[in-house]
Amino acid sequence: MSELSYDAAFLRKKAFNIRKHIITTVVNNGEGHAGPALSCADILSVLYMGIMGEDDRFILSAGHKCLALYGALVEKGVVDRSVLDTYNQLGSPVPGHPDMTKLPGVEFSTGSLGHGLPLGCGLALAAKMQNKNYKTYVLMGDGEQGEGSNWEAAAFAAQKKLDNLVAIIDENGLQINGTTKEILKPTSYEARYGSFGWAVKVVNGHSVEEIYETLSSAPFEAGRPSLIVAKTIKGKGLSFAENNVNYHHWNPDKEEADKALAELKALEKGCM
Repeated sequence: MSELSYDAAFLRKKAFNIRKHIITTVVNNGEGHAGPALSCADILSVLYMGIMGEDDRFILSAGHKCLALYGALVEKGVVDRSVLDTYNQLGSPVPGHPDMTKLPGVEFSTGSLGHGLPLGCGLALAAKMQNKNYKTYVLMGDGEQGEGSNWEAAAFAAQKKLDNLVAIIDENGLQINGTTKEILKPTSYEARYGSFGWAVKVVNGHSVEEIYETLSSAPFEAGRPSLIVAKTIKGKGLSFAENNVNYHHWNPDKEEADKALAELKALEKGCM
C-alpha cells in the first residue's frame, strides 16, 4: 500500500463515533436499523471526513442505513447530536429513512431500494453537461442489487462514460430475510458490474486505509464509472449482532441494551 497523506487514527475514531451514535440512538429510542448502519460506518467516516469536497454529492440509496448517515452528519458538524434524540418520532428531522426536506446534508429522500444509482447517474450526467467537476458517490446495499433499476442505471452509466460517478456496495452478505446468496445473487457483483463496463475494485469495508486509498484513486479508469465492492460485517461492533440477520432491525430489551453499552465502552477504550 502506498504512503497515505491522512490521519487513519482520526478516521477510525470518527467511525467509532458514528457507531456510538447508531447504538445509543437505537438504545434510547427503542428501535432502528442497526445492523446495516453499523456495517457501513467506516465507509461513511472516510467519505465524509476524508474524501468528499464541498461540491461533491452523496446519495444513500439504502435509506434504511440512515442512522450511519445521521451519525456522519453529526460528526461533520452539519447537525447537532441532540437531533438524534428525536429519531423516527413524528415530525422529527431524522426519520427512519432520510428526508431531504427535513435535514441539511441529505441530497435526496431515499428508502425505496434501487433508486440511488439512477439518481446518481442523473447527478453525474448533469455535472458533465454543465462542465462541473464534482463527483457523485452512491452507497448501495447488497440486498438491493436484486432491483432491476440498478442494472438499467449500470448500463446507462457505462454508455454515458460517467467516470465522475463512484458507486459503493456495502456487501455484508445479509438482507432483511436471509443471505443474499440464498435470495438473489447468482454471480458476483464484481463480475456483473465489470461486464456492464464499470471499473471495479474490492476492499475490506472496515479498513479505513483501504477505503481511503481506493476512493482517492477514483476514477479507476478514464471514461468508465467506478464501483467499490466493500466486504463488510453486518452489525459490526456488537458481538451478538455481527453476521446475524435478526439484527437487521433491532428492538433491544434492557439486557441487550446494557450489553451493547458495555461493549461500546470497551470499544471506546480501544480508540483512545
